[in-house]
Amino acid sequence: MNIFVSNISFKVREQALSELFAQYGQVTNVRIIKDKETRRSKGYGFVEMENDAEAQSAIDALNGTMHFERNIVVAEAKGKKESDSASAS
Repeated sequence: MNIFVSNISFKVREQALSELFAQYGQVTNVRIIKDKETRRSKGYGFVEMENDAEAQSAIDALNGTMHFERNIVVAEAKGKKESDSASAS
């Protein structure tokens, strides 16, 4: 499951996010979105977890919690995925 995480502190690195979610299960990928020009974090990112049940328990446990002095927002990622190629021409 792909998890959307927002309101991330600009100090947080992918390793810290991975460790936070690893408490709930196997983390397969972490990506913090950065500005193309400044390379600075945009304050949100994505965490992928293999097991949907573990991912859901991470969402339930971490949404609204304090991480690096910010209340993070954690939810299932919605929107475009590589597998959703129905809209591609």
